[in-house]
Amino acid sequence: MKKAVGYVRVSTKKQFREGVGRETQKEKIRAWAIMNEYQLIGIEEDPGYSGGRIDNREGLQKAIVLACQEGAALVSYSLSRLSRSLKDTLLISEKLEKAGADLVSLSENLDTTSASGKMIFRIFCVLNQFEREVLSERTSAALQYKKKQGKVYGPIPYGFDRRGDKLVENEQELKVLEMIREWRSMGWSLRRIAGELNRKGIPAKKGGVWYASSIRF
Repeated sequence: MKKAVGYVRVSTKKQFREGVGRETQKEKIRAWAIMNEYQLIGIEEDPGYSGGRIDNREGLQKAIVLACQEGAALVSYSLSRLSRSLKDTLLISEKLEKAGADLVSLSENLDTTSASGKMIFRIFCVLNQFEREVLSERTSAALQYKKKQGKVYGPIPYGFDRRGDKLVENEQELKVLEMIREWRSMGWSLRRIAGELNRKGIPAKKGGVWYASSIRF
């Protein structure tokens, strides 16, 4: 009987705890194995990991190794669950192919069990990467436009407040920044400065506590 290894990834730990998307992915993988007469020998998963990298995901690495060892099909709910990088996705596919294993993506109805499946898989990866790059370009262009207009599009820096979609100076915080610069010129460490600010009861942005990492000069 042919063998299969499932792989499940959710983007946040909250999703992992609450089962949002996680159990659905598993159910789809189990159903595929039954319908196609594959023996599902395991399902690996990574809770709270993004798809941008593959080297930091223990579950994915275990799934790849097991699929290669058993000559099994690595089954994922979608290609994006495996990786959001075309390069990494192709590397996974090539590694499986060399070991006599296959790659199956349920959402896209793609697999590498045949020559035509391999060709369609590679075409789809290219299109998927193209879509990501176009989205990235549009996002970058929008942010650059907002920046030129003086609009706020990220975290509000200490010393400023938001007024509408623009930044305005916060006089009280600017005085604190001047004090920090003076301490820094005296050779104080960032940790010492953070401790002194907390001791004096001066709140960080949004009433938070100061840390060395939040002071950058």
